[in-house]
Amino acid sequence: MFFHLELEHEILLHPRYFGRSLLETVTRKLFTEVEGTCHGKCGFVIAVTTIESIGDGFIQPGRGFVVYPVKYKAIVFRPFKGEVLDAVVKDVNKVGLFTDIGPLQCFVSRHSIPGDMEFDPNSNPPCYKTENEEMVIQQNDEIRLKIVGTRVDASDIFAIGSLMDDFLGLTS
Repeated sequence: MFFHLELEHEILLHPRYFGRSLLETVTRKLFTEVEGTCHGKCGFVIAVTTIESIGDGFIQPGRGFVVYPVKYKAIVFRPFKGEVLDAVVKDVNKVGLFTDIGPLQCFVSRHSIPGDMEFDPNSNPPCYKTENEEMVIQQNDEIRLKIVGTRVDASDIFAIGSLMDDFLGLTS
């Protein structure tokens, strides 16, 4: 799910950047350091929308660097248990499917794939398919899955998914 949150970040700036374009440099560095990263509990920062404030800089003794506290608003992506999302299959093997949901990596165990689908290691590329080959899931296919669990680290989020529900599976 996507949220619009107010977040804080500290920008460390070398003295060579001091001058007329100081605020532009702090802004540019904020976008570079924050967009595309993961803040564990908040989620993946997709885009910075507005900068609320750039605080007064604090000089680090003995180094000359300045730390600027910045408050900004950003669109973040944070998955939740029970959420249904579209994913792209990145790898298929006998233990299950590895998928990408934007920046999120999700694993679907073979135990969470419908029982009528079997792994076929002899096909090229390897896939999960029904006996009559009515449905075939292979690398780069788009699927719809349900998040059954997440694990949050300080700098990343991982998810476990399932295809065992109505209207889940291949989307195309």
